[in-house]
Amino acid sequence: MTHPHPANSLALLHELIAFPSVTLTPNAGLMDRVQALLRDAGINALRVPDPEDATRCNLFATVGPRDVPGVMLSGHTDVVPAQGQPWTVPPFEPTVREGRVYGRGSSDMKGFVACAVMAMIHAAGRPLKRPLQLALSFDEEIGCVGVRHLIRALEGLRPAPALCIVGEPTLMKIGTGHKGKAAYRALCCGQAGHSGLAPRFVNAIHTAADLVAALRDVQQELADNGRREDGYPIPYSTIHAGTIRGGTALNIVPDRCEVDFEIRTVAEDDPADILSRVLELTQARMRQAAALPDAMPPDVSLVNAYPGLSTAEDSPAVRLLASWLPPGTPRTKVAFGTEGGLFRRQWHETSVLVCGPGNIEVAHKADEYVEISQIEACDAMLARLTDYLCV
Repeated sequence: MTHPHPANSLALLHELIAFPSVTLTPNAGLMDRVQALLRDAGINALRVPDPEDATRCNLFATVGPRDVPGVMLSGHTDVVPAQGQPWTVPPFEPTVREGRVYGRGSSDMKGFVACAVMAMIHAAGRPLKRPLQLALSFDEEIGCVGVRHLIRALEGLRPAPALCIVGEPTLMKIGTGHKGKAAYRALCCGQAGHSGLAPRFVNAIHTAADLVAALRDVQQELADNGRREDGYPIPYSTIHAGTIRGGTALNIVPDRCEVDFEIRTVAEDDPADILSRVLELTQARMRQAAALPDAMPPDVSLVNAYPGLSTAEDSPAVRLLASWLPPGTPRTKVAFGTEGGLFRRQWHETSVLVCGPGNIEVAHKADEYVEISQIEACDAMLARLTDYLCV
């Protein structure tokens, strides 16, 4: 079935919302549509799938000359689940109301993806002197997983982009940085036994409790005396325990408990140092609680990590992006992670900024929306960017 060409970014956003591209589920249908639209404009796209599941894939495309550095637009196509949330509109059907488009991913971040795809199509008809590039990924929401396959595929890309704009929702403010993140899983081992004889056995949940208490203690240390980085709502590194799984029955001493936690760091902090302090305090608590001699400290493994991003506010890249935005557009540092740090690590010569339509405050929530005025503002910014690439 042939679909009509979308008239504008707003029309394409309506289409994209209708693809239920939830993280860890297929996004191939959405990518088929994007690839077809680019092909109709004469743009060939490289498709980079998950090596284990071709229904989840990345896409990379270039329009314009390839022998000079240009600008890359970066976005992810996956969205968080809507199931279990109190939506008042269908999450995977666009609903327009009072100047807003409602739907899962409208803000995070299919609004930008729609604008970026349409910008590529428009740029294909312009006399570009520098290239415009598009990088779309999958499974970003679980730790920037999918884009790593794309980055490996683009390892030999030269020249690298001069500027990468990650279009996460910033209300079209210029995002100059975000914290790095390391996600960990702690396995706490104990000894199964009858709860009537509980003091004879190592209780894995008790060990996990000591770990969680240590996480809270180190978080307080960071809040009181940790390194600061201005611009963030919370200007120091943070620790967060997300899930605990352990025990089988009330009358069985648990022999296993898992704790998932994360450390988000400002630029000057190393998560390994913070983790070392957590484990030191965990063992101190275990000793203080007179744990049994054969009680072992938690076995902690790294599950996922991505680097932070820090671009100087007085850099040429910030001034350039500001020239495509209304005068006085604020600078900000975002409280969420992006793929930008990974691109910056891949191409040291590439400046990376975060700027896109929508508000992160409504992302991941029921009745997520993006203001139509935000889509229009993003289109205007990308039009000025395209003009710049022609001179």
